[in-house]
Amino acid sequence: MAWKSRTRSLQVFDTELSADTVEWCPIPHWHNILACGTYQLQKGQDAGPEDAATRIGRLYLFKFSQQGPMCPPLSELQRIDTPAILDIKWCHVPVSERPLLGMATASGELQLHRLIDSQEGRCALQTVTSLGLGPDKLALSLDWSTGRGNSSDVRVVSSDSAGCVNVLSLGENSLTAVSQWKAHDFEAWISAFSYWDTQLVYSGGDDCKLKGWDLRMGPSSPTFTSKRHSMGVCSVHSSPHRERILATGSYDEQVLLWDERNMRHPLSESALGGGVWRLKWHPTHEHLLLAACMHNDFHILHCQQALEGSGGACSVLASYILHNSLAYGADWSQLSLEEPPPCSPLETTEPRQSQTESHTGGHLRIQYESPTASFDTSLEDDTGRYIPESLSPSSASSVAGPPACPNPAVDSPAVSCLMASCSFYDHMLHVWRWDWTPQEAGCTGTAQGEGERRTVGEGDGGQAGAPAKYAKCTTHRE
Repeated sequence: MAWKSRTRSLQVFDTELSADTVEWCPIPHWHNILACGTYQLQKGQDAGPEDAATRIGRLYLFKFSQQGPMCPPLSELQRIDTPAILDIKWCHVPVSERPLLGMATASGELQLHRLIDSQEGRCALQTVTSLGLGPDKLALSLDWSTGRGNSSDVRVVSSDSAGCVNVLSLGENSLTAVSQWKAHDFEAWISAFSYWDTQLVYSGGDDCKLKGWDLRMGPSSPTFTSKRHSMGVCSVHSSPHRERILATGSYDEQVLLWDERNMRHPLSESALGGGVWRLKWHPTHEHLLLAACMHNDFHILHCQQALEGSGGACSVLASYILHNSLAYGADWSQLSLEEPPPCSPLETTEPRQSQTESHTGGHLRIQYESPTASFDTSLEDDTGRYIPESLSPSSASSVAGPPACPNPAVDSPAVSCLMASCSFYDHMLHVWRWDWTPQEAGCTGTAQGEGERRTVGEGDGGQAGAPAKYAKCTTHRE
């Protein structure tokens, strides 16, 4: 059976400051809660070239609601001004029966925020505690030890701009430093737990090295050092579904899959382009991997054949190409999408006037043009009312799934996922859905092949004077 892969933009939100990290809440009952972090380098109007810049940030909290086609699904619940944010992660299990969000900041702090019910009856984040990693450091990443739902001995691992890895223990309302060690010669961009053995920690740095650490043996020497990546290692994620499986990404534009028992040779190498800043395994489908690829958009990979020992690259099932700047943050939601994907007639790739614009006088609030000339739009009419996607210009891109790929799930006929992604210089948060369905008669879409996908560096949409490549590394060293 042929399979069709389709992405559709649902809403776009301007974060005002540069957006670099986004996370859906993984706790049941709060799957519709989304957090987004921003990072901005700010200088005063009279500041000279030698004057230090201030790194500012803002943490956004949103709620996603499926209220019908006439209502935008994403609503802002809260915004908190903070130091610049480089990473956020929800703890995978509730703490004191509430979701807990960790945040790595440019002030060198790890902050914890608890999701509570506000007096207005809405959710809000309340600061619980914070802990500094040391002077003159930026906290660059964090991960929780709870990736497989283990709620005992909850710990956090964090990496920083001095090349150190930090392990902290969570108390009732506090963080306590357990250990800190020099792991990399330059920035330690990423740190992560093995979710199957949380005494094992991984780190990746700007020294092009991927390292493993066993906390039982102490940090005097790594359990392994891999130089398989040729540039800085900036993403590591342990699979919560398959023991010993690890995914890593790098500025060298490669995604590597590993078996922890053999860190000399990866199971698979996939060239995605653009520098792989973040990788996220799907929370329930073990073969799906989401990649944020800086200069080359967001991609969903199918990894089953690679994990079964084929040695080949992972198949790209879908690409979300509607951001106009550096692709940094991305995440899967566990929220169930009630509506089935609509069937649509074959769509032309030429720009066309929308039905709404021609009959109601509506105007584009936000418009992006993709390389294939399809549009991602959010519309308002002249009174400011939201115009639903069903009446707006086409914002979908459909990709025929690789015929060699097996069914997305043994017991389900299709996969429908709610996604979020954010991009840097255009300070945009996108909420979108991905549907992977059997190709049925009468329900077709535009097939987008490899030749229509944009190449590395195309359509960055950055700002004048921005570095042409790997701007994240340069930005955070300023």
